[in-house]
Amino acid sequence: MRFFKRPLLPSALFLLVLSLLLASCVGGRGEYRRLQGGVWNTTYNISYASATDLTDSVLAVMKQVELSLSPFNDSSLISRINRGEPCEVDSLVRRIFLASQEVNRASFGRFDPTVAPLINLWGFGYRNSGVEPTQAMIDSVMVSVGIGDCQIDSLGRLQRKTPMTEFNFSAITKGYGCDLVGEMFRRNGCNDFMVEIGGEIAMSGRNPRGEDWHIMVDAPVENDTAVVHSRMAVMAVTDCGVATSGNYRNFKQTSSGRIWHTISTLDGLPAHTDLLAATVIASTAMLADAYATACMALPSDSARLMLERVPDVEALFVTVNPSDSAFAITTTPGFPEIKR
Repeated sequence: MRFFKRPLLPSALFLLVLSLLLASCVGGRGEYRRLQGGVWNTTYNISYASATDLTDSVLAVMKQVELSLSPFNDSSLISRINRGEPCEVDSLVRRIFLASQEVNRASFGRFDPTVAPLINLWGFGYRNSGVEPTQAMIDSVMVSVGIGDCQIDSLGRLQRKTPMTEFNFSAITKGYGCDLVGEMFRRNGCNDFMVEIGGEIAMSGRNPRGEDWHIMVDAPVENDTAVVHSRMAVMAVTDCGVATSGNYRNFKQTSSGRIWHTISTLDGLPAHTDLLAATVIASTAMLADAYATACMALPSDSARLMLERVPDVEALFVTVNPSDSAFAITTTPGFPEIKR
């Protein structure tokens, strides 16, 4: 798998993807077009080279993903499955379910979309209990957690572990959505694109300057009221997916202190490890998204061990030194060169 081709030149540094700047025409591929907007309670930024305006097709893909996979949409397919309705899975649910099982096995069970009721219980999901969970409440939910005990039967129905088992694929859906938009571009003859949805990215070919895409890795800066983008590093990559997961943005205060949104499948409690953030590169944005989430449920040494066993997946880990609160950056051996 090709992640990058050359060292990143200082003159090419952009914010998030500064290569989103419009260019006129490049080698007959058509003009670079830019799309921005909001979807799934987040934002998207898309740049692609095409002689045809594909805006309607992009929006159609996003709507398809919502109607299939959004647990926040009561009429979506996954919401109906969670209610126990006898539904046959579509291609989106099938693909994301099988990928989730794959990452679940590779991550020692830490990545598991059936933690949905636990995420709701702790106030980070599509339903909020409004109370701090007791141990009894956690125990009653834990018996229904386990995507490895779920399966798609011969009728194409998703069989749950228990009647209380629910799926929330939010930790993999944004990346999958990026991939689906990219697949649509390729079907329409567009091979130079960058699709970013909520920070997860799928990219192919060249940016408007004829180079690999330049991606900024955010520093883990906390802010209670807004998302703050502060550059920690920049890398040049293409033909891959990139995703970053971190506990520094999605947290809340409880009577016992701050808790983070990553929930451990071991005990049903918010996971607290030495990792502040993980940026993962994989063959698809879907897998990058899932493995980035899995990393945040593990200590950094275990996350590294997990990825060493998975082909074509690399990561950058951000930890903090307790003595001086300074960031420490480490990468797996195959991670692209970064510019600080």
